[in-house]
Amino acid sequence: MINVTKTYFPPIEDYQRQLERIWKNQWLTNNGELYKELSQKLQVYLGVNNIIPMTNGTLPLQIALNAFGEGGEVITTPFSYVATTATIVWEKCTPVFVDIHPEYLTIDETKIEAAITDKTTAILATHVYGNPCAVEEIEAIAKKHKLKVIYDAAHCFGVKYKGYSIFNYGDVSTCSFHATKLFHTGEGGALLCQDEATRQEMWFRHNFGHNGQEEYYGLGLNAKMSELQAAMGLSVLPYMEYILTERQRVCKYYDKHLDFNLLSKLKLREGTQWNYSYYPVVFKSESQLLKVKSKLEAQDIFPRRYFYPNLEDLPYIQSSQCPIADDIVKSVLCLPIYDSLSHENLKQITSIINYD
Repeated sequence: MINVTKTYFPPIEDYQRQLERIWKNQWLTNNGELYKELSQKLQVYLGVNNIIPMTNGTLPLQIALNAFGEGGEVITTPFSYVATTATIVWEKCTPVFVDIHPEYLTIDETKIEAAITDKTTAILATHVYGNPCAVEEIEAIAKKHKLKVIYDAAHCFGVKYKGYSIFNYGDVSTCSFHATKLFHTGEGGALLCQDEATRQEMWFRHNFGHNGQEEYYGLGLNAKMSELQAAMGLSVLPYMEYILTERQRVCKYYDKHLDFNLLSKLKLREGTQWNYSYYPVVFKSESQLLKVKSKLEAQDIFPRRYFYPNLEDLPYIQSSQCPIADDIVKSVLCLPIYDSLSHENLKQITSIINYD
C-alpha cells in the first residue's frame, strides 16, 4: 500500500538514547533538558529566534488568535486545513474569507483590503503546501490598517524566502510537527515570533499564564511540549538533509514524467527555497480527478484531496463567494511523497495518471 505520506522513523537506537536521558533526569515535561536543547537546535537549523515548541500545531494558532484576534474579524483563506478556520471560531472571532491566487494557491493579497472593516483585527494567511504568501504586500496592508499578521506555516519547515526563513515574517508564525510532516515530534508544533516581548507573552500563555510557581502573568492554557516529544524531534533532526534530498528526488521524478497536458502543478513564488513538503496537481475537472483517484486506489495507492472540502462549507460559519478556491478545492490532488518511495512506485503512479 502506498499512502500519500509516510512518517519518517529515525533509527530506534537514536530514540532510545534520548529516552535514556529522560530516565536519567527523571523529568518528563515542563521545560526539561531535551526541550531546551531541541529549541536551541531548531533556532540554529531554521535561522530564527524566539521559537516556542508546543504539544501540537493547532494550539499555537489558538494562542496567537487569543492574543491578537480580540473577538473581531479575521481575514483568512478558505483554502487551508480546517484548523485554520476552526481556531478563529474557537477564539470567538469571525472568519472573513478572501479568495486565492489561481497559481500560487495562497490568499490573493490584492483582495485583502476590500475585506477590511472597522471590526478587522488580524490577517491569518496560510503558506499553502510550503509556498509563501505575498508577505511584503501583506505586511504593507497590515501596517496601513494597524492589523496583526499571523501565518499558518504548518507546511513550512525549512522553507526560505529571499534567503531568510519564512518564519521571520508576520507578528507570529506557527508550524506543525505532526507525524506526517517533514520534521516531526510525533505530535507537536511551534510558535515563532519576531521579538522578545511577544515571545514572553506567548510563553506565559502556553503555560497556564504562570510567572513562576506562585504568580500569574495572565490567562493561559497548557500547550507545553513533553520530553518524550522533544526526544523524537532530537532523533529526527539529524536526518533532515536525507529526508529533503529524497523528497526532492520524488518531486523531480513527477516533474519529469507526469503529462502536464492533463494537469498543472503548483507555481512557487519567485525567491522561494522550497521544502518539497507536498506534491499537489490540479486537474482540469473534478470528474477527471475522481477518475484518476479511483484508478490509483484500485492499485492500493492513496493520494489525498488536500484541502477538501472548501472551508466555506463548514457548518459553523457563514459562507462567502470565493470562486477560485471553490474550483481548486474540487480539482486538486496531492500525490504520494515520502523518502522511501521507490522508482518502481513512482513509475506505477505516473503511468496510471498519464494513461487517463
